[in-house]
Amino acid sequence: MAIVLSENFRALFYAPFYAAHATGAFTRTGIDVQLKSSPDPLEAARALRAGEVDVMWGGPLRVMIARDKDPGSDLVCFCDVVARDPFFVVGARPRPDFRLADLLSVKLATVSEVPTPWVCLQDDLRRAGFDPAKIDRIADRTMGENETALREGKVDAVQVFQPYAEQLISTGAGYIWDAAADRGLTAYTTLVTRRGLLSDRADDLSRMIRGIDATLKWFATAPSFDIVDAVQSFFPDVSRDLFAACIDRYRALDLWGPDPVIRREGYDRLHAAMRSSGTLSRDIAFEDVVDTKLASAAIGGVTRA
Repeated sequence: MAIVLSENFRALFYAPFYAAHATGAFTRTGIDVQLKSSPDPLEAARALRAGEVDVMWGGPLRVMIARDKDPGSDLVCFCDVVARDPFFVVGARPRPDFRLADLLSVKLATVSEVPTPWVCLQDDLRRAGFDPAKIDRIADRTMGENETALREGKVDAVQVFQPYAEQLISTGAGYIWDAAADRGLTAYTTLVTRRGLLSDRADDLSRMIRGIDATLKWFATAPSFDIVDAVQSFFPDVSRDLFAACIDRYRALDLWGPDPVIRREGYDRLHAAMRSSGTLSRDIAFEDVVDTKLASAAIGGVTRA
């Protein structure tokens, strides 16, 4: 029986998920994975809870929020893919000596489409000793609108992911001030399922994990244009050269994990950011929303946190 896998929303940093599907990595492990599109993360999570899909990819942030609101929530993260934060702060002028304190003196447009980028950036600011509330921040526009605003000189810096960052850099309209991936591990995107299915279909999910593991290892060594050619159909509006530059920059930042085992360090960093922002009302234990046993066993390793 097939596993129905729901995307979170369409984003370039999810490329390994699309590649595992497009290159036949899942099929080679003996599992039929049917990819289902989703208009947004909330719909993907709803469909998973309702049993309309078996697995989704998405942020541990939403799984923690679900557990915070309902201690009986059975959603669980079980396979790591995006192990670091894929967002950038891009400014209109070069700042090779950028410090987080610089954000207090500019107009910054942050991401409105999803909460995690600002949750993490505000935590970076707090850790550096600055009050995020003091930033002159525009928080209600899309990344596309913010890219245009930066080009038109209406803001000094924007928070974006790829390909927005690369589009600005390649045209000389923007310069990377900060790559959020540089802060270190931050559990960003995993496969998520329900606890019951984790045990009932352990063999099928293990095969999925092995497909992801093979894809991550391919991503680490394959020519960037080979990766682009595998997933270009999912992003027809991104040129081949620009797409390859995006892949190269993300790989240089170690965005994608070396294997599918979720690290406690990355979870703890995200959890702390959610607590500091008030996104969580209480602590959520790693074991309550993460399972590493299946991934560790699937790739022939030992359980790691």
